[in-house]
Amino acid sequence: MIHPLAEVQSTNIGDKTFIWQFCIVLKGAKIGKNCNINCQVFIENDVIIGDNVTIKPGVQIWDGVSLGDDVFIGPNVTFTNDLFPKSKNKDFELKKTIVKKGASIGANATILAGITIGENSLIGAGSVVTKNIPENEIWVGNPAKFLKKN
Repeated sequence: MIHPLAEVQSTNIGDKTFIWQFCIVLKGAKIGKNCNINCQVFIENDVIIGDNVTIKPGVQIWDGVSLGDDVFIGPNVTFTNDLFPKSKNKDFELKKTIVKKGASIGANATILAGITIGENSLIGAGSVVTKNIPENEIWVGNPAKFLKKN
């Protein structure tokens, strides 16, 4: 179901995926089946979203971000794809960010460019992730630090 107030340019969207009002999905994006893309989400071209993914409101998913199956992205999570952003930067170097299967990212967390978040890991609300996160771990804070095994 694509809400009539969403702008969805991609045709590569799986069955039973809901895209709610005021979302923008660019032409090159790939979104799996049974996803729930809440209102006010922006998804750029070079993005891959697996099956059974939930993305809460206010999230922008930039080129180079890949979300595995069963991922949860909380409200207002911020992804980046450039470690040294500048306006009209001709030397822009896209950094890929990977969120692996079953990972969850809490509200208002910031994920720096080039990070991999391991399977079934959890990032606490408001955390700033500056390095790779191993699988099955909980990380919290700014900068995010290991809390315990998940």
